[in-house]
Amino acid sequence: MNPLLIGVSLFATLLSTISYLSMPGEGAGKGPINMTAMLALPLIYLTVGYVLLPVYMRHKVTSAYELLEERLGLGIRLLGASMFLLLRLVWMSLLIYLAAKAVTVMLGIDYWVLHYGGEQQLLTGVAQPADQPVDWLIQFHQGEAWISCVPVIVLFTGFVALIYTTLGGLRAVVITDLMQTALLFGGALLVIIHVTFDSGGFQWFPTEWQANWDTQPLFSWDPRVRITMVGTIITTFVWYVATAGGDQTSVQRFMATKDARAARLALAAQMCVSALVGVTLTIVGFALLGFFRAHPEHLAGLDLKTDADDLFPLFIANHLWVGVSGLVVAAMFAAAMSSIDSGVNSITAVVSTDFLGRFGWQPKSERGQFRLSQGLAFCVGTSVVVGSTFMKFIEGNITEVTNKTVNLLTTPIFALFCFALFIRFSRPMGVFFGWFCGTAVAAFVAFSSSGVIWLAEWFPPAPALFGVELTTHFDSEIGEVILTAVREIDPETGKAELVPRAPISFQWVGLASLAVNLVTGSLASLLINWRHPLKKNDPRNSTS
Repeated sequence: MNPLLIGVSLFATLLSTISYLSMPGEGAGKGPINMTAMLALPLIYLTVGYVLLPVYMRHKVTSAYELLEERLGLGIRLLGASMFLLLRLVWMSLLIYLAAKAVTVMLGIDYWVLHYGGEQQLLTGVAQPADQPVDWLIQFHQGEAWISCVPVIVLFTGFVALIYTTLGGLRAVVITDLMQTALLFGGALLVIIHVTFDSGGFQWFPTEWQANWDTQPLFSWDPRVRITMVGTIITTFVWYVATAGGDQTSVQRFMATKDARAARLALAAQMCVSALVGVTLTIVGFALLGFFRAHPEHLAGLDLKTDADDLFPLFIANHLWVGVSGLVVAAMFAAAMSSIDSGVNSITAVVSTDFLGRFGWQPKSERGQFRLSQGLAFCVGTSVVVGSTFMKFIEGNITEVTNKTVNLLTTPIFALFCFALFIRFSRPMGVFFGWFCGTAVAAFVAFSSSGVIWLAEWFPPAPALFGVELTTHFDSEIGEVILTAVREIDPETGKAELVPRAPISFQWVGLASLAVNLVTGSLASLLINWRHPLKKNDPRNSTS
């Protein structure tokens, strides 16, 4: 398959609705430092293109996790495959939830209310009720059925994506990825053009640090600092390399090229498109910030700092030219579709190869294979819909939630491949120990604010050790006084933000997890080798 087409497909798959919404929101609400992530791309290309790809392309496998069994045994292969399935399900749950949530912002409604108690049945759309929050799909109250919009939109989006994924296979996915990427990029450009015409030029472009932006230093030794330039570059490097080396979605596309040279060309195409669209989406955030600062009456009660992720869908729905808004909505859903179909294809390949095929349970006939694919697609769709209902409980903006969920699982998978392909003395039990430690550290860093609260309840001195103060907070929804991290005050509104200050920034999830994983796994393997040395003819003595 054409490597340039593969590269664009790689980008389209990994960008997704998550990035399409988070990059403008991060640029508008937090600051421009995320643009420095592009500085990591050359190093990513060299590392993936000349260290990982030559090794991977020597093994033409359907599933990347076949390599784990060859070096470390069946148990590690199943561990890696299971982690990948969990990663893709969480990833798809998050992106489809965000797409559905964006649509509710555009529509201006959170629920449909079915009035069935009177003579007529009437369906109306309403915003979130302050005194009657609906947490799940449907809730009945005094002759009315309150139906949550988000799960319904999730069901519709997932259903459409799963249909053409099941019918078309990987080639259909790659072709549609190309069209969807063009639509997505065009939609972002149209937002910038619209704001430029509205303001009569480029006055919207920020020439000084905005009042609602966070302090974003070049570097800080304080792990509580939310984001830094150095941290952004390191995080981007770790995530891209880990995804390219451990994610079946990426490996599947590299394997579709004929050799390592073609795979590097696909990678280069991915890097170029990533840089172009990444910068463009951040500039979209600047444009949105300039527009709503010039027209605060259009904010509809949103705050420029805490609700920055909602500015993009709000602008799309209410302020773009007629017809153009539909194009941008299509681009957003195109990104969601691209990610879902790629995820389903990768999950199907892993389940068929690493679980069913490995144990000889694969259907023999073509009809049986088709029914298996349909069954897997249904199971994936159901899991994604259920999983999406839990995403709203994770604190932070889209960028933070992504790092706390998806990126929590990415590096533990990649570490398994590091042990299998590059650390010759690794042993299965040592690798498993490293995986356990690395995953535990990733979870602690991701949810450290909640962890500090838990420690405070059982070990009172603990919060001070992390440099985090605690206070009590009255939760009006449950009517109880709860212990929580200190709330920061928004300088513009003077209101306390309901975002806890974590002792360790989400930015360090991937690096901390990978470092702990490799160090503890290597030490455990060395200890095991000291007690039980490898034989000379053991395949783990070779990196080929």
